[in-house]
Amino acid sequence: MTYSADNEKRPAPEREDDILRAAIDVLRVRLPPSWNLDADGPVDRRIDSLLTLRAPDGAELSLVVEAKRLFNTRDVPYALEQLNDFAADLGDRPTASLLIARYLAPSTRERIAGAGAGYVDLTGNVLLRAERPALWVSDRGADRDPWRGPGRPRGSLNGPPAARVVRALLDFAPPLGVPELAAKSGASTGATYRVVEFLEQEGLIERVPRGPITSVRWRTLLERWSRDYGFAKSNVVETFIEPRGLDALLARLATATDLEYVITGSLAAARLEPYAPARLAMVYVRDLQAAASTLELRPASSGANVALASSEYDVVFERATRSDGLRFAAPSQIAVDLLTGPGRSPSEGEALTTWTERNERVWRQ
Repeated sequence: MTYSADNEKRPAPEREDDILRAAIDVLRVRLPPSWNLDADGPVDRRIDSLLTLRAPDGAELSLVVEAKRLFNTRDVPYALEQLNDFAADLGDRPTASLLIARYLAPSTRERIAGAGAGYVDLTGNVLLRAERPALWVSDRGADRDPWRGPGRPRGSLNGPPAARVVRALLDFAPPLGVPELAAKSGASTGATYRVVEFLEQEGLIERVPRGPITSVRWRTLLERWSRDYGFAKSNVVETFIEPRGLDALLARLATATDLEYVITGSLAAARLEPYAPARLAMVYVRDLQAAASTLELRPASSGANVALASSEYDVVFERATRSDGLRFAAPSQIAVDLLTGPGRSPSEGEALTTWTERNERVWRQ
């Protein structure tokens, strides 16, 4: 039985034994009809089950299983270490590690797959790979927990409060206590704690128990945030033409003293890490129509060379820098906007992210 996000009224299985049995059923229905799957039950304290997968020619694969109600991304290395330790005792017997949970978040599935292991959750997310016997089983279930209700820990980095906390973690070097992080980010204390808890579960930060954050996986955090925040996805964006080119736009911005704006994207990145001549100016403004009028831009649905964004994410204006009379967004904001931007922007974002890693002392506070 597969539990789907479209059927959230189905009772959530709580016991690990029930989760294990349901996951075995999820896997069985996705196997080729001529393959058999048998459960041997608990055989060692290091694992929850040992499954035997039998191919039509009689070849067998042992699936070493750890089943939990919930796997956080940070739990994956420890769980796989236990399974690998047990598998080593099986000698030359073909084995594969399999993590099972009620629901596995996308980042957790990526961590498991990146370690060469397999997974099954009850919404139908499945990955099982083996060379001997040759097998590849993959299926897509839910990308959100169908049993996560109001008041539960956050499951994404959506929204302005999360953006504030993430930007502060990117812009300020640790150690950072949670109250200090809340003050620097401008997010509420409650929102800050919820984001920190989520990032701990995702393995993106390290924190002393009840103490300060001691380490931030900067690049991975930025990439994780880019799944939930995007220049076009998270803001109201309108496109325009500056017929005289981007130099003329910059000249007007430099003299528009009453206009609140920050430049992001390729134009801003070129100050830090030149990639290629910018073709599109990406600019955050407070008032789209007033900015378009001040800058004398022409609306355009195609062939545009200017994209103005109006945002409820006030953090985009914070920690901006001034250069040559122009205001530029912080490197962390520029990077996420490029990673989620159009055309060649993601490639430019990767180049800028590499630059930020090499030059952390230059820009990070």
